[in-house]
Amino acid sequence: MSPRDDIPHLRGQDGEGSVQVHQDPSAKIDGAKVFSVYGKGGIGKSTTSSNLSAAFSAMGKRVLQIGCDPKHDSTFTLTGRLQPTVIDILKEVDFHPEELRPEDFVAEGWGGVKCVEAGGPPAGTGCGGYVVGQTVKLLKQHHMLEDTDVVIFDVLGDVVCGGFAAPLQHADRALIVTANDFDSIYAMNRIIAAVQAKSANYKVRLAGCVANRSKDTNEVDRYCDTVGFNRIAHMPDIDAIRRSRLKKKTLFEMDDEDDIIVARAEYIRLAETLWNGTEPLAPAPMEDRDIFELLGFD
Repeated sequence: MSPRDDIPHLRGQDGEGSVQVHQDPSAKIDGAKVFSVYGKGGIGKSTTSSNLSAAFSAMGKRVLQIGCDPKHDSTFTLTGRLQPTVIDILKEVDFHPEELRPEDFVAEGWGGVKCVEAGGPPAGTGCGGYVVGQTVKLLKQHHMLEDTDVVIFDVLGDVVCGGFAAPLQHADRALIVTANDFDSIYAMNRIIAAVQAKSANYKVRLAGCVANRSKDTNEVDRYCDTVGFNRIAHMPDIDAIRRSRLKKKTLFEMDDEDDIIVARAEYIRLAETLWNGTEPLAPAPMEDRDIFELLGFD
């Protein structure tokens, strides 16, 4: 028996040598299309997730967005304020979920988007996978997933450890947010490797990437062509997106200025692409040395 065989939540292989936090099978998300958004820290995942949620809502879909970051600011522009985290709320009732009502941990944002902030464990303790599992279990117990068409997980940074890879155990497709620079693409390569490892035992597959805050996409496209990946959207570095964050709003609430109209249209196009279904991509992540050769310094 291996050292982890007697630990229920660590049993089973999930990629060679992996020690993963496995989600409770009873907490499986049924009926909704589930997307997990990953990318380098500070690359604009929450802005992308919130505007994507708003775009799905504008299409008439019932949307739930789950923020998986201790900063709990994923749904900030949808609701106009920071929401309390599921973990903090559970602490208040001594982790007795039966004492909670849906309105205690679910807020309604723009367009009727349901907003949940899972939060994270205290620094240096616990695991993000536990937090994700408890959040999904709570949503199931309160029947919050039964009338939902789309679930979007907005996941912390590019950590891709067992805990923060946990949303991949629920997702149909993983979407990566990147920029047209080496560091972002390096992070994307690691995330691709994580998703590929998960896809051996779960239904999750890669949908593609979004080039964000980038005038050009030449480096992103060069990487994608090399590994067999797809760029499925491009959000240029326009001031409208910065202004929307300052105003605590999604682009869909902003006045109809030219750049805002263009950005909204791209988010709608991305939402339609994801809703209609993407090919299950299986790119081959590059070795570090090869990425430096492809994109590194001259």
